[in-house]
Amino acid sequence: MLTADRKARGDEVLNLCFHGIGTPGRPMEPDEELYWVTESQFTGLLDVIAEFPRVRITFDDGNKSDAAIALPELRSRNLAATFFVIAGRLDEPGSLSSADVRDLADGGMTVGSHGMRHRPWRSVDDDELHEELTDAAEAIARASGRPVHEVACPFGDYDRRVLTAVRRSGFRHVYTVDGGPARRTAWLQSRYTIRAGETPAGIERRMRAPGGGAVTAAVRKGKALVKQWR
Repeated sequence: MLTADRKARGDEVLNLCFHGIGTPGRPMEPDEELYWVTESQFTGLLDVIAEFPRVRITFDDGNKSDAAIALPELRSRNLAATFFVIAGRLDEPGSLSSADVRDLADGGMTVGSHGMRHRPWRSVDDDELHEELTDAAEAIARASGRPVHEVACPFGDYDRRVLTAVRRSGFRHVYTVDGGPARRTAWLQSRYTIRAGETPAGIERRMRAPGGGAVTAAVRKGKALVKQWR
């Protein structure tokens, strides 16, 4: 009989969060370069990820490289991913076009929302939060031709008010960047952010020890609980 710990580990996934790949086609936000990877680095990471079925891939910000580089590389390896698009950047230079978003959806990828204007949701008022959640999802759904059921908090910024609004908006899952593994079907999905210096060996180490150790996991869980209740 499986122990409770082994059952929990069997239900764990490691959600990875990519941002841009290659050369940015737009002005970068402060410190954004810390999260961009080279094209060769990206393909090397994908080769390792493909060996681990419990790794799930996501992309934030809706950069042009999602369609130009990520999509063909994913499809060549029979991998799927979720792309969280910033609705207010659609059709802007360096960002996904509406046609790109449709190509992602038609290519078997999931298209989710990263809000309207890439701003921290804790700092916006109720009307602005409605724009970030409802209006953004509607715009992205029009572009993709599919309903939007997944959402990712910009900058991993959330609190109880934000999560309540997200739940009331009907999203099936909300993604953060709290790090560590997540339960496969949990509503709140933590992710590990890929940084510019990430290596295939680093991904493999994280996958082989997804909990990150009991102490680390406990600290991470405590931080997430603080965010949810502040």
